[in-house]
Amino acid sequence: MLAAVALAVAPTPAAIAAPADDTSVVNDVAAAVNTFIGTKDEGNTFPGASAPFGMTQVSPIGSHYAGWRYDDPTIKGFGHFFLSGAGCWEQGGQISVLPTTGTVARGGDFDTARPGTFDHNNYAARYTHDGELGQAGYYRTRLTSYGGIDVETTAATRTGAERYTFGESPAANIFVNVGQANDKHRVTASSITVVDEHTLEGAVETKSFCGGTRYTTWFTMRFDRPFAAFGTWDPSGGEPGRRSTSGGAGLRGAWVSFDTTGENPRSVTALTAISHVDAEGARRNLAAEGMRHDELLSFYEIRERTQNAWRSELERVQVGGGTRDDEVVFYTALYHVLLQPLTGNDVDGRYRGFDDQLHRVDDWTYYEFFSLWDTYRTHNQLLAMLQPARARDIARSVLTIHEQGGWLPRWAYANFETNVMTGDPVTPFLVDLWRFGALDGREEQAYSALRRNATEVPPEQSPFSGRSGNPTYLEKGFVHYDPNFRKKGMDVDPAHGGSATLEYALADCALSVMAGGLGEHDDARIFRERGNNWRNLWDDTVADRGFTGFPRPRNADGSWYTPPTGKYSPSSDKGFHEGTAWQYQWLVQQNVPGLVEAMGGVDETARRLDAFFAYDKLVADHVAAPRKEWVVGPYDYYNQYRYNPNNEPDLHAPWMYALIGQPWKTSTVVRAAQTLFTNGAGGVTGNDDLGTMSAWYVFSALGMYPAVPGTGQFVLHAPRFEKVVVELANGGRLVIEAPGADGRRLQYVSGLKLGKADRDKVWVSWAQLRSGQTLSVTLSDSPPEDGWGTAPGAAPASPCAAGEQAAISEE
Repeated sequence: MLAAVALAVAPTPAAIAAPADDTSVVNDVAAAVNTFIGTKDEGNTFPGASAPFGMTQVSPIGSHYAGWRYDDPTIKGFGHFFLSGAGCWEQGGQISVLPTTGTVARGGDFDTARPGTFDHNNYAARYTHDGELGQAGYYRTRLTSYGGIDVETTAATRTGAERYTFGESPAANIFVNVGQANDKHRVTASSITVVDEHTLEGAVETKSFCGGTRYTTWFTMRFDRPFAAFGTWDPSGGEPGRRSTSGGAGLRGAWVSFDTTGENPRSVTALTAISHVDAEGARRNLAAEGMRHDELLSFYEIRERTQNAWRSELERVQVGGGTRDDEVVFYTALYHVLLQPLTGNDVDGRYRGFDDQLHRVDDWTYYEFFSLWDTYRTHNQLLAMLQPARARDIARSVLTIHEQGGWLPRWAYANFETNVMTGDPVTPFLVDLWRFGALDGREEQAYSALRRNATEVPPEQSPFSGRSGNPTYLEKGFVHYDPNFRKKGMDVDPAHGGSATLEYALADCALSVMAGGLGEHDDARIFRERGNNWRNLWDDTVADRGFTGFPRPRNADGSWYTPPTGKYSPSSDKGFHEGTAWQYQWLVQQNVPGLVEAMGGVDETARRLDAFFAYDKLVADHVAAPRKEWVVGPYDYYNQYRYNPNNEPDLHAPWMYALIGQPWKTSTVVRAAQTLFTNGAGGVTGNDDLGTMSAWYVFSALGMYPAVPGTGQFVLHAPRFEKVVVELANGGRLVIEAPGADGRRLQYVSGLKLGKADRDKVWVSWAQLRSGQTLSVTLSDSPPEDGWGTAPGAAPASPCAAGEQAAISEE
């Protein structure tokens, strides 16, 4: 599927030399990316083109709410905005463009008087996967309808580019539909104007993401050839020669036709720039990114620039020693990580803030679209490692939301808070950015905002929910369970009081680490104590599957939640958000000794982990067992007692083995979970959630994982590649060597060196790695049950365990 495309520049080698008999070495990382991975089985990625962290993306629209899925029979158009991997409805596809052939007139192939003519569900084109290509920054497909049309897309940061090559038909058209977008993404108003013989402009207002606030996307679209004819349509019908439509809901758009007869070229290029500020912002974005001396850049020049940008980004991590599929899956995962957050400001620095006013940046980039409940667990730390300059701007963007909106966000979409998901993800998100140095110079500002977030509740008139469960949490030590609690969005914390309590406690512990580091010792003590509020949900009387003691929701009066049946089950769908008590019981990584004690000791904790992962079956067949024993469906959140690799609440759980002294089992589970990531359309487990699952995979392949928020510590396991080199922004190199690594079989760490020194600990800190370091890993095929990482003190100290508070060592 991923044959390399010939480019105007020579591809830069981006992989370490593999053994002589290995023919899988990546010669072009842009071509190694397979953008079709995740476009099936609810991965919700998009196959089309984007620049790194781009504002605009150009990708096909099918019948799926996330845009397009691999088995869609038709393409309705090519939209100009998409999120990667999000799970909510209403997430893009604005400005739906489709090339067609035929006469556009009353009584013609497209009868302008016939109702429904310009519904993209009706004029959608069939296509073929033969010859289809999806790389970093480039997408190509062939429409088999309308006599056959080849479509290519690429994108600069704020400007998308499409090249349409028509077949033999003499009538070549392009439909620009501004009244429709992705399935279930409702356009509430739109307008379009034919400005001149090369240019269209307009605006699209949508009510976006889980029923959220309306916002507007302005655009300007310029073609490299003059129109031979044009017209517009709106709910009253279509008219050839009409130049504009008024705003409003309903079918609305424009068509432009080109002369492709005789000696005229059969290809048409269109460049489309968008802005969330205004029409002038879109024009300036196009001028800066798509034009030179009033002439459009060629499609292939934009593609070359974009793919070179992707090479520069992806080549920061070089891998060697894996199979070709290993490399494709790895670089595609890294590509998905580097798609977001999205650039929010126009080229002139302007952006629309959370006060709905226009602001301007000077020497930094304002970012938008923060899915924090997801990204705080993996994506955030990986960007902080690989992209420290961007991480600083990301941190500043989040603090700017606080400045303009009054509160910190949870799921910030464009310039409004959706209040989607629960808990307090912004706290571990920002604390980790502090730990990685991305808040240097803004530590006090960030801490003040986080402290307010952790100790107050936004007022009723604020659009932010914040910690809506704080009243009972601060008074009684838990978020009470109330499924009917008033919402400001789709979700609210008390409706999931059990998981919200665990999320708050984890966040409080992370904040205690930051408070201590800033000399706020009284606060550090208070937040450290609150970091153990998980204990207030632990019910020692609940028994299930041979184990006793599970987290259980509490009512507002402090009593345990009891269902109408009279018996509480830890597999229940009540009180826990997108998971069960079986999965959320492990969200206590801030106090592993306390959790072990609550579970009855190390042996009982290990036995419970074994049951959770079906460990014996993984050892017997680590490829088949995950698909048979673990949670399989991406939305099968409830009535489950096994590991859910498709969703966030238990992503860190494999590393709990290492934290209790059984690190070889972590390597088993991680290698088994990696089998769910494949070089195919269904190759992402669950929604990719703006790169969260992909970041999980990248960390797992490196052999390290950020299991405990706020500590800057990485828990170690068997790497997937023989050698990895991470080029750090400061000029240093993080080298991970694991001779004999083979991702196709179970392997275990039997020894490790940090630099030249032997290291028996199962973790390293970012402070030890950030200037450059070499990790040398010795692997074995048999589990060293009394070997590496099993001695007392090999696991890192828990930041909120009694007696261990001061032991968050950076060595």
